[in-house]
Amino acid sequence: MRGLNIPRGVRQVLFRTLNTDKKLMWKKKFDTSYVGFMRDGAQWLVDNTDIKLVGIDYLSVAAFDDLIPSHLVFLEGREIILVEGLKLENVKPGIYSLHCLPLRLRGAEGCPIRCILIN
Repeated sequence: MRGLNIPRGVRQVLFRTLNTDKKLMWKKKFDTSYVGFMRDGAQWLVDNTDIKLVGIDYLSVAAFDDLIPSHLVFLEGREIILVEGLKLENVKPGIYSLHCLPLRLRGAEGCPIRCILIN
């Protein structure tokens, strides 16, 4: 994570990983080998950045082998919004404006959203 050089003040980061290269979001069968955060990577982001939103290109921001610990780091450490299931195949690294439009669901802990990324 340190090598990404995410500067202080950056509030939202989308991670385009090997999940996109493998086209995992287009496959019908769930793939447990997807790229996601382990607890220590999530903790590093919480401790060393100002990020309030983490987006990733598969169905979970947390690695399959570390689901609960990674999610807890993001959700208990401070209020970080997790955006999962992004299709980022045509998105190049860079600075964008991100707008997330959630469905309003009463009593839900999560909901579907439509994300708009503007270059």
